[in-house]
Amino acid sequence: MRRRLSKTLGNTAREARLRAGLTQADVAERLGLSHEVYGRLERGLLLPSVLTLRRLCLVLHLPADRLLGLACAHPPSWTRSPPSERDSPQVRRLIRSVRELSASRLRVLSVLVATLRRRA
Repeated sequence: MRRRLSKTLGNTAREARLRAGLTQADVAERLGLSHEVYGRLERGLLLPSVLTLRRLCLVLHLPADRLLGLACAHPPSWTRSPPSERDSPQVRRLIRSVRELSASRLRVLSVLVATLRRRA
């Protein structure tokens, strides 16, 4: 979730900066950050502090909800709600474990689940 949020924020900041005709160095200077740190923010490798987020909104003339991707018609994937509280702790643990699987292991798990469902 954190990675998706940082990617959304970085992409939106980049688009707004380009529309404003600013360079990364321009924005970094106005934020009081090094050019390298701001570049990491735009690439989605870094989430800003709340204070830096507020400054970024002011520099790019962008409301925070838009910068975070919340102002769009379809909410971004990082806003997906967590597993239901109605789920048992065992199901919630299983969901967390599945999210951490590599693509190849996820395919194996999918085959296993399909087999178990056929036999049920």
